[in-house]
Amino acid sequence: MMGENTSGSFIKSKNRHGWLFVSLALILLGVFLFYPIVYSLYLSTTSSRGIVQKFVGFSNYARLFQDSMFILALKNTLIFFLIQVPIMLFLALILATILNDKTIKFRGFFRTAFFLPAVTSLIAYTILFKMMFSLDGFINGVLLNVHIIKSPIPWLLDPFWAKVTLIIALTWRWTGYNMIFYLSALQNISEEIYEAAKIDGADKVKQFFYITIPLLKPLILFTAIMSTIGTLQLFDEPMNLSQGGVTSATIGPGNSLLTLSVYVYNLCFKYMPNFGYAATVSYAIVLIVALLSIIQFKVMGDKK
Repeated sequence: MMGENTSGSFIKSKNRHGWLFVSLALILLGVFLFYPIVYSLYLSTTSSRGIVQKFVGFSNYARLFQDSMFILALKNTLIFFLIQVPIMLFLALILATILNDKTIKFRGFFRTAFFLPAVTSLIAYTILFKMMFSLDGFINGVLLNVHIIKSPIPWLLDPFWAKVTLIIALTWRWTGYNMIFYLSALQNISEEIYEAAKIDGADKVKQFFYITIPLLKPLILFTAIMSTIGTLQLFDEPMNLSQGGVTSATIGPGNSLLTLSVYVYNLCFKYMPNFGYAATVSYAIVLIVALLSIIQFKVMGDKK
């Protein structure tokens, strides 16, 4: 009996010390994570004008469907998501497959070169793109010299071409980042699988679609979800590529670069501050991310 009491006291003492050890981390999580989540959820049911705040229930959520700016921001964001993300992930897969080939020389150099855009300064690369895609910039100069175009393309002055420029910029920056994930997974696939497929008459293209992609499907799902979250939170590139940046009344020509996250920023800091409605738009982003993630799991996940 005495041994059992001693053992029980030791376990209780160990539990107390364990909770004491993690208490600071739990307090920080509560203050900086859980409290903001709960408070922002409450905030989404209020409307504010400056310091005046009143409870409006679900009126903010009903307002979303009548808000033309929100609908425009949602449309722009979905365009970037539906076009840029598939192109980026497919290019990342192709590059990873090519650079996984041991017969290619200077593989380390090319891997580093393709990954470097992901770690470059955001401001530096967006300024570089603004210079390159200006009317008298490098891109138009090259296209004019090789006679592909007859007059400069208004990359950042036309709504359509502004979207194209942003898609190119995002693809340039993040393709190499996703390539590293695929490359690390490819190195764990046995070469015997590809050798067997080659003996059966499968060429490189068939090996890519019938072996590489199916075996990488869990990782493709992961990168697709992470890219979805990143695209729906897209903020820095539209703000920096916009001609006027934070001081401009519009984000891109005709608000063509206005995204949901930029709209949240505008509601908080550019228009008359309405933090309640900004919180509502933020939760709309959360719901859209959750919905798209569920769809991706259903489409790309294992069917059992």
